[in-house]
Amino acid sequence: MPQNAKERRRTQTLEKLKIAVIGAGNIARNAHLPVYAERDDVEIVAICDWNLDRSREIAAKFNIPHAYTTVEETLEKQPEIEAVDICVWNRSHAPVAIAAAKAGKHILCEKPMAWSVEHAEQMKKAVDEAGVTFMVAVMTRYANESQVLKAEIDAGRLGDIYYAKTGYMRRRGTPIGWFTDTQKSGGGPVIDIGIHCIDRTWYLMGKPKPVRISASTSYAIGEFKTKGVNRYKALDSDVTAFDTEDSAAAIIHFENGATMMAEVSWAINMEQDGPTEYTHIMGSKAGAKMFPLRIYGEENGYLCNMELPTASNNAYAAEIDHFIDCVRNHKTPESNAEDGLTMMKILEGIYTSAKAKKEIEL
Repeated sequence: MPQNAKERRRTQTLEKLKIAVIGAGNIARNAHLPVYAERDDVEIVAICDWNLDRSREIAAKFNIPHAYTTVEETLEKQPEIEAVDICVWNRSHAPVAIAAAKAGKHILCEKPMAWSVEHAEQMKKAVDEAGVTFMVAVMTRYANESQVLKAEIDAGRLGDIYYAKTGYMRRRGTPIGWFTDTQKSGGGPVIDIGIHCIDRTWYLMGKPKPVRISASTSYAIGEFKTKGVNRYKALDSDVTAFDTEDSAAAIIHFENGATMMAEVSWAINMEQDGPTEYTHIMGSKAGAKMFPLRIYGEENGYLCNMELPTASNNAYAAEIDHFIDCVRNHKTPESNAEDGLTMMKILEGIYTSAKAKKEIEL
């Protein structure tokens, strides 16, 4: 990937890329739109949200000329749009992406790719038929620490990767709103935050083909009333459904013999002191641990631990940089539709195994 934003922009020789943002919720207004606002090589032509007042509010805040309530209206009235950025709830990813692909628009889609494997397959089919660029916005891949470790792995520093473990654990951190309604979200912490650590770890392992999964989910705590904890609140917070899991644990086996262990939670009774997210990668030559990034190996016959300092970056900005570079230069994104579909198979496989109470084959 390009090394810095200034090198990526080329604003003197290229016309602005015209983008519509679909969804005016927290991820759009707090992560994506602020990044676009700092760029001079893109133009946000329209904002679309089912809530017109919300669309108009964001349009005014970010100086966006048009506000709509449906993707169909957006694409029909603004044919100059070249790409859409999908920031709606999970179940709506597929219909929005399919409409955009059929209209010949490039697509950046917030994680997870879809609500289900079936939806992801429909999206990939539409994207392939249209020949447009499609990228899943899995921002943790684009964090500097992930990119530095990926370079070390690709250079052979760790040898053959045969085992990894990862987790994203919250003691009490269930979000409020549509996230707890599986008819909108598709699941709980597995599909919401589990994708961050599982996708990043799979990416660092070289994206081996998953073949078997053994998993369990817990619903022991549910809609807690714990005092003194901060909880993320969706703008659509009047949703009353609460049918998602509290936590999950999984063992994922890959075709090359490698294994990943993963654990995730929104609510679990555990001591929580320090970082709640981790990724460990074990290879035949050395191992690595993230947050902070350290390499564990041998030097001159002795065990040696080495910390690799990495400057923090805005991973949302980095992923958007990459998307625009891929659109401009006809490149395949690092997190493409095939990756998104495979990740959906893993996430859905965790739920399937847990429901069946046995290991399942993918």
